[in-house]
Amino acid sequence: MSQASTFKALLVEEQNDKTFTKRIVQRSVNDLPDNDLLIQVHYSSLNYKDAMSASGNKRISQNFPHTPGIDAAGIVVSDKSGTFEAGQHVLVFGYDLGMNTPGGLGQMISIPATWAVACPKTLTLKEAMTYGTGGLTAALCIQKLEKMGAKPSDGPVAVTGATGGVGSISIALLKQLGYEVVAFSGKPEQSDKLKELGASEVLHRDVILDVKDLPIGKTKWAHGIDTLGGDYLTGLLKQLKAGGGVASVGLASSPEIAMNVIPFITRGVSLLGVDSVFIPLEDKKHIWQRVATDMKLPNLDSYQQEISLLETPEYLERFFKGQVVGRYVVNVQDA
Repeated sequence: MSQASTFKALLVEEQNDKTFTKRIVQRSVNDLPDNDLLIQVHYSSLNYKDAMSASGNKRISQNFPHTPGIDAAGIVVSDKSGTFEAGQHVLVFGYDLGMNTPGGLGQMISIPATWAVACPKTLTLKEAMTYGTGGLTAALCIQKLEKMGAKPSDGPVAVTGATGGVGSISIALLKQLGYEVVAFSGKPEQSDKLKELGASEVLHRDVILDVKDLPIGKTKWAHGIDTLGGDYLTGLLKQLKAGGGVASVGLASSPEIAMNVIPFITRGVSLLGVDSVFIPLEDKKHIWQRVATDMKLPNLDSYQQEISLLETPEYLERFFKGQVVGRYVVNVQDA
């Protein structure tokens, strides 16, 4: 495909007073790093990490001006490595994209060819970004539980942060695979929506904290997917059935956990870490194939809200206001 010399992108800039601004600007392809693979981005999606980068969080992005966007789905313009052909549909998530390398909230990206995978033929670019990092993380959590031996007959699976990107897709995927799901959220007004996604029961997340001061609690859930961390993660572990596991993928509440080892040595429960950033490329290809087959959800449009690139500054702010519900897919070409 032909290469445009300029493109539009979200640019985060640091001001003299150490504040950060977000605006859509025209950029040159020459502003991009000199990598092998040049991609015209059609869709991206919004994640909490994007919001942190866009707010100027130096733990996420050290150098500004910067274009966030840890997800990208687009069409190959050129590839000096010969890995991909011009016109091929590809997906990128993880590695350094959108952190210190210009990301998917720009209409063009330049990356190492080893960061991309071919888009499965049974997924459109928009469908792939309906999953995005959040959905892929949800799929990886379920796969990690499966590797531990989890199966639907074990009993209910607890999902925290249920209205967020990882939580909402986790509920839908678990339901499709035959699991019973108990959703935990601090937004009781979203209960009907969570049940539509597949939750059999919706509870306030603070129910998990009933055992906060106890060494162990009564068994309630077979397994769990946790996006909150902190006392919520320890509460889940204390109330797991024997042999159960929790896949830990978030720290929306806290990155710290403080607990005793009693649940681990009396019930044999497991704490399972899930990485969606630096996993090997072959593992990324495998999970995308699962998302395109047994984990492909029907009516994918119902799990996302499409927004334009122009709307991204406003929607990124929602992550810090507790206003995020489901997945936001960015039509990057709509600018």
